[in-house]
Amino acid sequence: MIPLFLLLGLGAGVLTTIAGQGGGLLLLLACSALIGPHEALAVTAPALLLGNLHRSLLLRTHIDRPTAKRVIAGALPGALLGGLLAGMTPAWVLRCLLVVLTAVAIAKALGYVRFRVPQNALAPAGFVIGGLTGTAGGAGILFAPVLLSTGLTGRAFVATTSAVAVAAHIGRVAGYAGLGLFSKSLIAPTVAVTVAIFAGNAMGGRIHELLTPRRSMAIEYGALVVCVVLSVAGLG
Repeated sequence: MIPLFLLLGLGAGVLTTIAGQGGGLLLLLACSALIGPHEALAVTAPALLLGNLHRSLLLRTHIDRPTAKRVIAGALPGALLGGLLAGMTPAWVLRCLLVVLTAVAIAKALGYVRFRVPQNALAPAGFVIGGLTGTAGGAGILFAPVLLSTGLTGRAFVATTSAVAVAAHIGRVAGYAGLGLFSKSLIAPTVAVTVAIFAGNAMGGRIHELLTPRRSMAIEYGALVVCVVLSVAGLG
């Protein structure tokens, strides 16, 4: 199954580097189907941690540091707490939040509403989303509409999302370690997925350079909508 894990990791890296989100959710869905949900959390959490760290380093000059610091201040402790309570968040809560936040982000992008998320609200939002990410890995896409609503787009959005994701995944890994989810049998698929994500990050970076700002924004919001549809349908 290692070649399949390599292919999944490559696709996740490419998609997330281009769109800023989506790769982790689709990777989690695929791994859940292959090896089960708890094992999928254990494989994808460290792989996505290292993959987002790699992406953050590649795009470090584009990170909106003030925004990232505020969200991370809440996301890290929230994800740690959520990781210790993995699986306890009702699915309907995640689905409602996804729909509402995504609708607001898209309405802002289309010019129907004009506002920016207050800076002092970013840390509390990060804590809540970090907690939800720890309990249900796919909830990480909730960071996307929040960061899009601050006005970030293009490489700044992708880079800042990756930096925030690093903090969230650190918390998740620590929480899952406390639950004893990791085992020796999962080392090989975790390494395979991680290496493939690195390759996907590099490939996605080259593809992103060819995109116009308008196409880049369309892909960002398109990927978000697809992930929300999957999650609302009960697949995320």
